Amino acid sequence: MQNIISFFNKIKKDKIPYFALWVLVIMYLFILFADFFAVYPMTYSNRKLSYQPPSNVYIISPENKIVKPYTYNYIKTFNKDTLNIEYKQDRLKKYPVKFFSHGYKYKLLGFINTDIHLFSVPKDCNLFLLGTDINGHDVYSRLFFGGQISLTIGFLALLISFPIGAVYGGISGYIGGIVDKVMMRIAEAIMSIPSFYLLIILASILPSNMTSKQRFALITAILALIGWAGFSRVIRGMVLSIKTQDYVKAIETVGASKKRVILNHILPQTSSYVIIAITLSVPSYILAESGLSFLGLGIQLPDASWGNMLREAQEFANIVYRPWLLTPGFLIFIAVLSFNVLGDKIRDILDPKTIK
Repeated sequence: MQNIISFFNKIKKDKIPYFALWVLVIMYLFILFADFFAVYPMTYSNRKLSYQPPSNVYIISPENKIVKPYTYNYIKTFNKDTLNIEYKQDRLKKYPVKFFSHGYKYKLLGFINTDIHLFSVPKDCNLFLLGTDINGHDVYSRLFFGGQISLTIGFLALLISFPIGAVYGGISGYIGGIVDKVMMRIAEAIMSIPSFYLLIILASILPSNMTSKQRFALITAILALIGWAGFSRVIRGMVLSIKTQDYVKAIETVGASKKRVILNHILPQTSSYVIIAITLSVPSYILAESGLSFLGLGIQLPDASWGNMLREAQEFANIVYRPWLLTPGFLIFIAVLSFNVLGDKIRDILDPKTIK
């Protein structure tokens, strides 16, 4: 416990990584309690309100008095002069924005039945804090649900790839000889596969009737089974150095099995690198999933991920006239940057060769 406190104190000394750590903590708290923060469920759609601009919430009345938060509905109209659909606020009726109020029912943390939300509005009011997309989805609410996929796929893939890479590299480096050569040639062959193009090919030939959850599981497995090879080579190099240490020789002398030496005494010595590698590898998995979903080969509608939410932003007209659709891309950028900054700091702390 004292070592953990000391570790976080070292991160705290550097303001930028410390800020990045809190950004990630807040992001993961948001996706953990996504339903609580969301105004509408993920599958909510109102095509009559496609591309509605963000709703405004007011705390100052027209009489310039501070009042409880309220909002207005939008009226959809067609401009005959410009031939464009326009939205105008209906200021005839105010709708109160209530905090910690009742909304749609959901299961908090997956098992607590509740309908309490951070805020909500009356049923006859539409509150879209970040506007809507072409299908009338609430962009604000879907950001939380999309983050559940985009921010967790990296850790799930690492849970598969890193144990495989660690054990594979440990066995290869410790046994050596012809076994080492064969195992490394296999790893190099896997590393030579262009992973992103392979993912595109595999994702494009998946059955069309697969659910998004099945696609998510399959993409996670594919990412993991491709990513372990490079990690195993680094572990193998570390093991080659560690196995020559005196304490390893002493353990072998007393008759410890190879399995026990590798799992109990060699691989734990690589833990510092593993922690660093995990932190620095998560961004690549986030970008891979987002890239596939952006291309329409990953998570499919009506399920949300930051990648498929960003698809509409590839149109120039949407970038110019509907900038709120760029919000998922901004969050991807912030998450990846935060992981990279935090990973660099962790590497500096755990690497004994780093000059403090």
